[in-house]
Formats: sequence, C-alpha cells, structure tokens
Amino acid sequence: MPKAVLVLTLAMLLSACSPSEAPKATDALNQETEGTTTVTVASPRPVITIGADPWCPHNCKAGEQQEGYMIDITREVFEASGYEVQYLNVSWARALQMTREGQLDAVVGAFTTDAPDFVFPDEPQGHSHIAMYTAADSQWEYRGLASLADQTLLAINGYSYSPALDDYIRSHADEPARVWVISGPSPLNRAIYLLEQKRADVYPEDVYVMTWALKDHIRPLPPRNAGLLQKTDTYIAFSPENERSGQLATLLSEGTARLRASGRIREIMATYGLPED
Repeated sequence: MPKAVLVLTLAMLLSACSPSEAPKATDALNQETEGTTTVTVASPRPVITIGADPWCPHNCKAGEQQEGYMIDITREVFEASGYEVQYLNVSWARALQMTREGQLDAVVGAFTTDAPDFVFPDEPQGHSHIAMYTAADSQWEYRGLASLADQTLLAINGYSYSPALDDYIRSHADEPARVWVISGPSPLNRAIYLLEQKRADVYPEDVYVMTWALKDHIRPLPPRNAGLLQKTDTYIAFSPENERSGQLATLLSEGTARLRASGRIREIMATYGLPED
C-alpha cells in the first residue's frame, strides 16, 4: 500500500475512535464578541443581582478590592446561606428602573424615600448623613428650605435626599435657576466641578461619600460643609416584582443583626476607616 494511502487510512481510524469533545453543560461557555473572548461560568448557587452607581464607601466600583461596606455585609450574609451575589454599576435612575421591572434583584444604598414600593429589610445595612455643600469661599449656611431661595441647587437624577428637599426639587424642577438636575456616569465629580466653577451654589451629599471622594482627588479648595440636612438609614432594597424578595429581605435583616451583634460589622467598617454608627 502506498505510504500516502496508509497515513490517510490511519488518520481516519484514529478520528473515528476519538472520544467526543463536546463540552459539558457546567463547563465555561466562550462567546466571541468583537474580537474578544468573554468567559461565562455557570454557577451552581442561586444568584442575587444588585445594582447602583458608585457611592463609595457605602458601595464602590464593582470588581474593585473594596466594593463598599454595604456590599461586604450583603455578601457575607447571603454567601453564608448558599447564594452568590453579583454586583454591577449602572446609573441610579437606571438601577431603580431595572429593579422595579425585575431585571435586577435589588439596589444598594437606598433610602425608604427612594423607592417606597420596594421591599426593605427591617434592619438597615448602613447609615447616611446628608450635608449641604458649597464652594470653599461661600459664606452661605443651610437654615432650612427658605435659605435656598436665592441659591442654585444641584441634585442627581433619581436621588432622594429628604422628604422635604425631594418635594422642593420636584416643585422647582422647571426652574433651572433654582434646581439643576444632573446625571451621568460620575455625577459627584461633576457636581464638585460645578461648585468650584461657581456655576451652582449648593449640592447635597453624604458626608462619608464626599470625604471619600476628596481623599483620592486632592483639591486646593475642597467643597465646604454648610450644614446638615438629615440623618437616615440606608438599605439593600429588593424588587417588588420578585416573588422571593420578602424572603431575601428577611434573610438579610436577620444576617445583618447577627453581624452587628458579633462585632463583625464594626470590623468591616474599620477597613474603610469608618466608625459603626
């Protein structure tokens, strides 16, 4: 038999005897997207998806070493119960919409006034102190809503600040000289810039969030705290469209209480340089 024919025959026999190379259902799935390979690994655990825009240190950028103390608390509670927590960043207004429609399981960093139709745990995962910030050289002091009469107030689209200020923002939404609503991927950085440029006068923000933002971006004249607006609890809030939201809220509430009683939340907060308040 000619050598070429012998080689061809052996190749065909080996091919016929080879085991199947079809991947198992639990193997990684490769998807080619615009020249890059995205690997998706099936998880054997039920998944809880949580979304929000970065509001560090409460919740930070997804995938970073420190994703925020509220995410850390939530992961510890749910992963101990056999769940996998997936956290992603989208704008706050988009996160609320997706959760309200059931595309996400929950949002992180919510006040009860952000989405009263959501399912909230009884135990809060964090606390927020909202202050009114101005340019560094401003002499203005916050003394109630009446003191905003001659000020241009910045607000982030979809955010809740306090019941009274939320009503004020809605009532003056069509008056750009009184209320300027901003959005985008980095609304805090934009707000700070607008204050520095004197294009707006007042911006309400969480004290921890503002402090965290300024420590990484040293400014010669950082925004000035012109008075406290309110203190409030912050939560992981679950979708009203998800049948398991009540169960998840109860599980998170009980787990948060256990972590607080054991001192674990104090330890988590300390990694962000924060007290447990």
